[in-house]
Amino acid sequence: MWPIFRSILAVIAGFVATSAVMVTVEMVNGRLLHPELAKAAEGLTDREAIRAVLASAPASAFLVVAVGWVLGSLAGGFLSAWIGRTSPVGHALALGGLLTLAGVVNNLMIPPPAWFWVASLVVFLPATYAGARLAPKQNPLPTAAARK
Repeated sequence: MWPIFRSILAVIAGFVATSAVMVTVEMVNGRLLHPELAKAAEGLTDREAIRAVLASAPASAFLVVAVGWVLGSLAGGFLSAWIGRTSPVGHALALGGLLTLAGVVNNLMIPPPAWFWVASLVVFLPATYAGARLAPKQNPLPTAAARK
């Protein structure tokens, strides 16, 4: 039963790591690179108002978000592959699939420019795969027969 929990933990830990990196990059984007957007969106809860602010956002703001997605996916793919010993690439790709779904849901809630939809669909799987390839090779957990 332990390998199943380890697999679940690997994907969850990868998701948390990915989210932490993405949030950090997006905070830098909002506070340092585009403070005017952060100030305009501050306190907004209405989707239409948020859409109006995003419509005025420069492409560079979205590009930084996409870079954050790549960096976060690399980190998450690395961590999920490192924790999930038995199938490192499989764990990273499972994470990439979840991240792709999360990106689609995010885009449905607050529609971005059309080019950003393409980025949302193609960035997560390759980046998590690359992160898994960067993880150090580990010996799989010993089987019950090998322990005797």
